[in-house]
Formats: sequence, C-alpha cells, structure tokens
Amino acid sequence: MSVVLTTARRGHPGLYWFAVACAGLAVAIAALAVVDQRTLLGAPLWVKPLKFAISFVAYAGALAWMLGQLRAPALRRTGWLIMVTSVIELVIITGQAARGVRSHFNDDDATGATLYTIMGVTVVVLYLATIAVALRFLREPGRDRVMGTAIGLGLAVGIVGMSVGFVMSGLDAHAVGVADGGPGLPFVGWSTTGGDLRIAHFVGMHAVQVLPLLAAALGRRLDGTGRRQVVLVAAAGYLGLVVLLTWQALRAQPLLAPDGGTLLALAALVLGTGAALHAVTRAAARRAALVTV
Repeated sequence: MSVVLTTARRGHPGLYWFAVACAGLAVAIAALAVVDQRTLLGAPLWVKPLKFAISFVAYAGALAWMLGQLRAPALRRTGWLIMVTSVIELVIITGQAARGVRSHFNDDDATGATLYTIMGVTVVVLYLATIAVALRFLREPGRDRVMGTAIGLGLAVGIVGMSVGFVMSGLDAHAVGVADGGPGLPFVGWSTTGGDLRIAHFVGMHAVQVLPLLAAALGRRLDGTGRRQVVLVAAAGYLGLVVLLTWQALRAQPLLAPDGGTLLALAALVLGTGAALHAVTRAAARRAALVTV
C-alpha cells in the first residue's frame, strides 16, 4: 500500500491530496447525514454528495497513481485542471445539498440553473482531460507495457461511461420511463421501477480502477503476451457490459428485472468473453510449455 501511495504522490500531488481531502469530506458528510435526516426526491439529502466524494476519492487517487506509471513526469497541467474542475463540481453538489435543493437537472430558480450550467462545463472539461490522459497511455504504455495497456483501456471504457452522462443531460433526467426520485436500490438509489442510466455511467467509469487491478492481479502467472491479451479481452467484455446496461436502461427496464432480450445479450456476452479468456490462457500455457521443453 505504501508503494501505491508513494507512486500516486509522485504521479500528481494535486490529485493525490484532493483524493485525501475527499476521503475526509466523505467521513464528515456521513456523520452529517446521521444528524441531518432531511430527504430530497425521496432519498436522504446527503447521499448524493457522499457518493460523489467517494467517487472522487477513487477517480482522483487512481489518476494520480496512473500518472506515476509514466516514465517521466507528464500531463501536470492536465492533472491540475482535472483537480480544479473536480473541486468546483464537488463544492456545488455539497452546497446545493446544504441548501436542500437539487444540484443536477435543477432549473427551479436562477441560482440552480446557473450552478447546473457551471457543472455542465466542468463535466466537459473532465471528459476532455480524461481523453487526453487515455491517449497518452495508449501512445506510451509507461513502465509496464501490460499495465499501461490496462490503464489506457480502462480510461477509454471510462470515457464511454462518462458519455452516458451526456445522454442523461439530453434527457434532463437519469431515469427512463419513470420520474426521477422514485423507488430505488439502497444507497445508490438506482430505480427499481424503470430504467436508470446511472448504472451504466457508474460501471463504465470504474473501469479506470477495475482493469489496472486485473493487470496487477495477473502478476507473473502468464507471460507478457498472455497478460496483455487477457486485459484486451476483459476490456472488450467490460465495454460490452456498459453498452448492455445502457441499452437496458434506455428501454425503461430496471436493473433487477431484465427481459428475455437482456438476458440473452448478457448470456452471449458472458459466454463470448469466457471463451476468449479460455483461448488466450490456453495459448499462454502452450507458450510456457514450449519454453520449459
């Protein structure tokens, strides 16, 4: 763990300390939620800022660590830009919660509409900055070629997940087929009566953490070619899952109530990904056997 933290600090101190601050903010908001039990659109008022604080811990911390994987310090200005825009977004979300009003899709008054517009600008900046980081890793894998590939593909899939946010903005809502704020799953609030685009948005964005963790977990169990192929297959399967979840939500279908079409697509995705993983691991085993002969 100390090595990971040291790498993150070296990768980008601003993003690292922002992640640390968000962790502290998350603890404070959790305590505040116990005291202030107001609700907004049927959900506890402080759940949204808590979720965003936790999300920024994961995003900023992972990004700082990723930048530390490059052979030389890079994208410093991009990192600071991501940090500043993230601070603005988190301040608005937390501030609006303190006022007892919505932060997203808020056109109830001039203040809410202005702040929501500012958030829209910060999202676009974050989106473009993340693309810049992804392109850097796809062009320059860094210290470990397999890890660099996992980082680049994780960011690429994460960008697809971020893109779902633009769909929500176009619809001016995150729920499909039902009104925002209806019955939902505990804590995350994902709709249990209609489609919810936040699911694909959430799953997609966390490819940024999942794919590098997969590359690290593989360790030296496979050769470099095998590890890279596993990462490529996993990234393709993960992207397929994000597309599937988006398709399910756009058909006004709750996550836990899939129809036959969704189940069939999921089965095809799982079987296809599983077959591809089996093939690349067997090929890696054959190469290892040839080396030992």
